[in-house]
Amino acid sequence: MSSSTAGKVVCVTGGSGYIATWIVKLLLARGYTVKATVRDPNNPQKTEHLRALDGASERLQLFKANLLEEGSFDSVVDGCDGVFHTASPFYHDVKDPQAELIDPAVNGTLNVLNACAKIPSIKRVVLTSSIAAVAFNGKPRTPDVTVDETWFTDPEICKQSKLWYVVSKTLAEDAAWKVAKEKGLDMVTINPAMVIGPLLQPTLNTSAAAILCLLKGAQTFPNSSFGWVNVKDVANAHIQAFEVPSASGRHCLVERVAHYSEIVKILHELYPDFNLPEKCADDKPYVPTYQVSREKAKSLGIDFTPFEVSLKETVESLKEKGFVDF
Repeated sequence: MSSSTAGKVVCVTGGSGYIATWIVKLLLARGYTVKATVRDPNNPQKTEHLRALDGASERLQLFKANLLEEGSFDSVVDGCDGVFHTASPFYHDVKDPQAELIDPAVNGTLNVLNACAKIPSIKRVVLTSSIAAVAFNGKPRTPDVTVDETWFTDPEICKQSKLWYVVSKTLAEDAAWKVAKEKGLDMVTINPAMVIGPLLQPTLNTSAAAILCLLKGAQTFPNSSFGWVNVKDVANAHIQAFEVPSASGRHCLVERVAHYSEIVKILHELYPDFNLPEKCADDKPYVPTYQVSREKAKSLGIDFTPFEVSLKETVESLKEKGFVDF
């Protein structure tokens, strides 16, 4: 525990989530006192894994807060030195994108930032955004293209393609920068791609589910390419973004952009006995991969965990949690 962090109080919103739990774990390990918000503090599925973390009994406090309730974060962020806003819905089968994804993402972010703006003790807000808010601007993404933090997703293009999660993250980050500017908040964003690695929570999260699907007898793999990054690197980047005084702006976090065919190949090498899908979901050419700049991640001192290691950690964790048996 470093003397500089002892006694420091920070808030993590959406504390029971996949990334957030790792942030809480690392914050506690560094000696912070953590106020974590959850929708339902009485639900053991949302809280037991947090209470089990080292240092939790001494320095973790859980609070009930709802993203859509204006003012519900005011008392929680009061007295904090920093706030990590990670709470945002992430799932795919959406019936009403505006109500299920866009409103909670945007209004939740505004509620949290407006609460932070009232508290003079808050030195910095770290917002969990996504590569989704960066990479979808209509420009082609091919192997010779490098996406970086100067890219901004165009929500109109994404609405036409019904990429509602992408729209929600883009509008939320846009709204956040406007408020931060208006209110003079020191805000930094972390923009990870698909996050994999060990699960601390008992429930299955969306990005780990993408890997689980390949292990559970899927007939085909999707014809898509995504960026991938380890959850421990993402959590570490959040804390560095708070602790490194010169940190500013946006930070793309991608260890590798990989097509699903490459993932299946690596999984096959790691687990030869597994019944993995052998063919692609369509006959079209494989969606190309592209590069993502590492400069801003390096400025936070992040050394990325290799993708193969992250995949293995994910499978071992899914096995340990009983999501897959072999």
